[in-house]
Amino acid sequence: MYDLVIRSARVLTGHGSESVFTPAAVAIADGVIRAVTEVDAPLATRRDLTLPAGQVLQPGVVDTHVHVNEPGRTDWEGFASATRAAAAGGVTTIIDMPLNSIPPTVTVAALELKRQAAAPQAMVNVGFWGGAVPGNLGSLEPLHHAGVFGFKAFLSPSGVDEFPHLSPAELETAATEIAGFGGLLIVHAEDPAVLESAQNAGGTGYRDFVASRPDAAEDAAIARVIDVVRRTGVRAHILHLSSALVLPRLAAARAEGLPITVETCPHYLSFAAEAIADGATAFKCCPPIRNEANRDLLWQGLVDGVIDVIASDHSPATRELKLGHGGDFGLAWGGISGLQLSLPAVWTAARARGLALEQVLHWMCGATADFAGLPAGAITVGAAADLVAFAPDEAFTVNVDTLRHKNRVSAFDGATLFGRVHSTWLAGELIYDDADDAASGRPPAGRLRSAANDSARQ
Repeated sequence: MYDLVIRSARVLTGHGSESVFTPAAVAIADGVIRAVTEVDAPLATRRDLTLPAGQVLQPGVVDTHVHVNEPGRTDWEGFASATRAAAAGGVTTIIDMPLNSIPPTVTVAALELKRQAAAPQAMVNVGFWGGAVPGNLGSLEPLHHAGVFGFKAFLSPSGVDEFPHLSPAELETAATEIAGFGGLLIVHAEDPAVLESAQNAGGTGYRDFVASRPDAAEDAAIARVIDVVRRTGVRAHILHLSSALVLPRLAAARAEGLPITVETCPHYLSFAAEAIADGATAFKCCPPIRNEANRDLLWQGLVDGVIDVIASDHSPATRELKLGHGGDFGLAWGGISGLQLSLPAVWTAARARGLALEQVLHWMCGATADFAGLPAGAITVGAAADLVAFAPDEAFTVNVDTLRHKNRVSAFDGATLFGRVHSTWLAGELIYDDADDAASGRPPAGRLRSAANDSARQ
């Protein structure tokens, strides 16, 4: 007797880039997928659900780059609002960044504070990145054994005083230490010397803002990371790649066999500098959204396999911090609130380029799960029943006031997107249904993920 059977004419079966849509019935018991069989197979179940025509059954999105900001800056975001926004966007696992919370996740004690904050509130599964800062070098291994998924480092100022960046020598020290215990280094890669030489007076001009964070800043920083990987053997991941200028350098490093992976984000794949108005600080992020030709090359980088994954880099702030400076890009907080909209935003842009939904879900589900080492992101027997009913051909216009983020600010406000999330299940339990408000009010069902033993923690 199964707990739930979900049937659909289009179920994304298999794993990774080999996944295909096929008619199927997915049988679930005790939160786990127990069978994937013919769509009309007779199955004994407590509940039998057939998705309407136009809805596909897909694995939940695994978003490996989310700033929840709790504890310490919960007026920006928090686990309750972030994870409910995730569920509404078809995201069933997030990995939280070590900043902008206070304290940042740079000690085991700070990690435990994060876990205590998340456990009673999380609607989806939550894991945690640790941080590598000048003050905790030499003591990263305890965080690794405590279950963080890797260590984030900035090569230029982070924007918050409690999370300072690493100098070139400190980056080498961190990489050597992390390589020694088999960990993962994830890097915000902008070169501080290039940024300093390019800085300007700020103001409302978007092109002036882009000029203050040029492609050369990413290129120089990524070149440094590649050299460090070559010398130390550390596994490294480039966060939120914005500049396509760096793609040949990254492709050469991969061809050399260096253990480097690369991420880009929905906003870099959706927007172009030419269409961003002066004073539109909702679009400010670092590194910045660049021009249309650059955007097209980022898409090609995904298709070619130079870029591995897509993650939201959901980085919210209060309306005052984001919009309250008269459109001055030098003063506004840099970050895009896109967690709830990442799947439809990427699918909309991919659809316009003739790319298949299967490919988008590989970049956002299977590949992100594999990158983090999580047993998620696929509809296969034995996997957790983290599932989404998604209507890829349904269009909707984003209304920021309906989003579940704590601060209703988003660069996607007013955009017409394709792909509506109708239902989200976590371990076979309904946690979001767009036609049933009661589902959204259910008690938190998320578990805390630990890289140390790849188990769910409460």
